[in-house]
Amino acid sequence: MMINKNKAAWLLSLAAMAAATNVFAQQKDYPIQPVAFTSVHVNDNFWEPKMEVNANVTIPYVLEQCKKNGRMDNFLRAAKKLDGDKLSEFPFDDTDVYKAIEGASYSMQNKKNPKLDKYIDTLISIIGAAQEPDGYLYTFRTVNAKKPHEWIGSKRWEKEEDLSHELYNAGHLYEAAVAHYQATGKRTLLNIAIKNADLLVNTFGPGKIEEYPGHQIVEIGLSKMYRVTGNKKYLDLAKFFLDVRGPKGDAYNQADKKVIDQHVAEGHAVRAAYMYTGMADIAALTGNAKYLAAIDDIWTDVVTKKLYITGGIGATGNGEAFGDDYQLPNMSAYAETCAAIGNVYWNNRMFLLHGDSKYIDVLERTLYNGLLSGVSLSGDRFFYPNPLASMFQHQRSAWISCACCISNMTRFLPSLPGYVYAKNQNDLYVNLYMSNSSDISLTSGKVNIVQTTDYPWKGTINIAVNPAKSSAFTLRLRIPGWAKDQPVPGDLYTYLDKNQKPATILVNGKVTTYITDKGYAVIKRTWKKGDKVTLDLPMETEKVLANNNIKDDRGRFAFQRGPVVYCLEGPDNRDSLVQNIMVDKNAMAAANYQANLLNGVDVISAEGKSTKRQLNSDALIETDQQVKAIPYYAWANRGPSEMTVWIPYEASAARPKPAPTIASTSKVTSSVKNKRMYNAIKDQYEPADSKDTNYPYLHWWPAHNTSEFVQYDFDAAHTVSESKVYWYDDGPWGGCRIPASYKILYLKDGQWVPVKNTTPYAVSKDAFNTVSFEPVTTTALKLEVQLPVDNSTGIHEWVVK
Repeated sequence: MMINKNKAAWLLSLAAMAAATNVFAQQKDYPIQPVAFTSVHVNDNFWEPKMEVNANVTIPYVLEQCKKNGRMDNFLRAAKKLDGDKLSEFPFDDTDVYKAIEGASYSMQNKKNPKLDKYIDTLISIIGAAQEPDGYLYTFRTVNAKKPHEWIGSKRWEKEEDLSHELYNAGHLYEAAVAHYQATGKRTLLNIAIKNADLLVNTFGPGKIEEYPGHQIVEIGLSKMYRVTGNKKYLDLAKFFLDVRGPKGDAYNQADKKVIDQHVAEGHAVRAAYMYTGMADIAALTGNAKYLAAIDDIWTDVVTKKLYITGGIGATGNGEAFGDDYQLPNMSAYAETCAAIGNVYWNNRMFLLHGDSKYIDVLERTLYNGLLSGVSLSGDRFFYPNPLASMFQHQRSAWISCACCISNMTRFLPSLPGYVYAKNQNDLYVNLYMSNSSDISLTSGKVNIVQTTDYPWKGTINIAVNPAKSSAFTLRLRIPGWAKDQPVPGDLYTYLDKNQKPATILVNGKVTTYITDKGYAVIKRTWKKGDKVTLDLPMETEKVLANNNIKDDRGRFAFQRGPVVYCLEGPDNRDSLVQNIMVDKNAMAAANYQANLLNGVDVISAEGKSTKRQLNSDALIETDQQVKAIPYYAWANRGPSEMTVWIPYEASAARPKPAPTIASTSKVTSSVKNKRMYNAIKDQYEPADSKDTNYPYLHWWPAHNTSEFVQYDFDAAHTVSESKVYWYDDGPWGGCRIPASYKILYLKDGQWVPVKNTTPYAVSKDAFNTVSFEPVTTTALKLEVQLPVDNSTGIHEWVVK
């Protein structure tokens, strides 16, 4: 009798689950659905090796670094499996482990790895042990350190709207848990996530704690949890976290207005991109038209006023944030790798909502340029910001204490195949072009799609269409904006020459006419096994001009070929210099594939000129030279160097090689340890103002209230009587101000002696500070600088006469 009762209960439970699943299946969602990356097997010469490096190098490397840098110990100490209360640097460090698990899970779906699978199981058991009985999981509080981190507050959630990152950690936990469950079928991490999410449901909401996340992403995580579990409370909470934002918060984290009242991009770019992605998820899952209207407006604002040619977003390091309209500096561009990944997430959601190829155009631009640049070809060196110009001061890092971008790359690359195709009943969208074999289910039945291409170097894409049985459906092939004389939607960037040939399409070897709809070539027919489609995109070398409102790019152009943006880098050009190069905008440019360079790239060559200053004249010395450009994503793989994306075609935009002055021929030494800053003070660049970051500068940040120095050792004895210093001051938001005071000393008989100044030591912003002194003959001059009490300082330029 007991067995029958159990069997009846079991059958009743199955029926209830089936009913719940049926109801859940009828819920709103994106009208277009992505084809899961597990169904898309990439096998091309461009992306497959990068995914292999991620699986074989980056993921193990990041897991090892997480262990080496205390991430695993955080969980062990919270679980009382390790003595002491020492923690890593930031309360969000837990997420590096979650993101690495997510990346490993995706990677294992692409290719089985029993050893990695076992290691992830061990990590999950440690994470579970660190979870408190009610589901709370935040190692920085659970460890109960004697000196708690200043960001976490004295009790749970106290500083959530500020910097505690408790909900941010939860969001990345949920994404990892869903990925691991879908990859392995194991519920170990999912159960931990459910326990934590249930705690959030019981803690936050109307009449409970009414706070918003200081750093968005829990909204995305809760949406994924809702999709997997069918628990609508998770979706409701995700929407609550969005609705409770603003209007009394800060623009920095998009909390100065209600989310539905936001119509321009502002504040921290990563937070913003994650929030817009979350809003798209909630708009799709609930049908919220106000969310959709807001993110439509914000998207237009970004794409027409705030997007780098590389697809990067976030112009300024002050708050890692969007700048003003058309504020897109190059040397100081922030364009964080995490923001590029967020931009891909967001644009993919916008496509799934609207079915318009313009969103994939932005996604593709970001993918091949500002995102891919974030990781080295070797897979173990990384960029946090992705500048568009450099003078040796940027170098890839083996590890960064704030490692969010590094761990983000591990989870993104193995998920890439999921962006290639999408479907809506009997419409099959082909969004990205890369060789792959894919099995896709449409309303009409199953179809195998095989892409063969040398994209992005060549524009021919062959697509074999193999339905399980002859059936009618519509193939929608994206005709990229770059192939239609439109680098991006809107007029932020345009081609210099607008003579693009149209894309051609052949079906079974015969040219076919096609209509376009929202940027897609529409081919509707009854398909049979063995049908072949050939898309031929006009792969021309283009010169891109920026909107004249972007002052940093005036008088310059950028090379682009297909989806790939190019840059000039020192190792490929004369004297390892590129800032001094000019190329006529009408110069012929040729592309040539070089298999042995940077793992195989197209190189663009053109005739140009190098420029050099001369003494006592404003005229430049110009010398003809061959100029070479490489794909931007591949720069800085040969050590620090000069680099620029935007190439001057007018002398006014060029940065000539310095003339041979006393300063430019001197050796620089300083109390600053970073020697890459040294040449900045003698590069003969006159800044627009003290906060100008368009060219390198020397600074002592974060030091303050100390005595520092910078010194010129001359190439020979010189008689000098004047010093001109242009101070770096990035107030009110940055940490540098003009110095409290300074003095000049010269070397005499091995001793430093103060000069006898004949004019005062004035200290002011936005101008050269000139001091005249009695002539001295010496081999070295030194500036001794007293930093302000509460700030650091820096130097743009130091001229000696």
